[in-house]
Amino acid sequence: MTEKRYSAVWLAKAINCDRRNVYNIFKRKNLDTALLKRISIALHHDFFKDLSDDIAFD
Repeated sequence: MTEKRYSAVWLAKAINCDRRNVYNIFKRKNLDTALLKRISIALHHDFFKDLSDDIAFD
């Protein structure tokens, strides 16, 4: 969001929720996949790929 200069208000509108909920999302340790998908679409960024890239298999 910072790189693209998007605000919490912008994200709230993009994922169809209240601005206060966006700040709560930022504080969470975990997100459900449906919410992560909505955020990925809104920000045009594949966070699922980022997570996949972080998985190390021995």
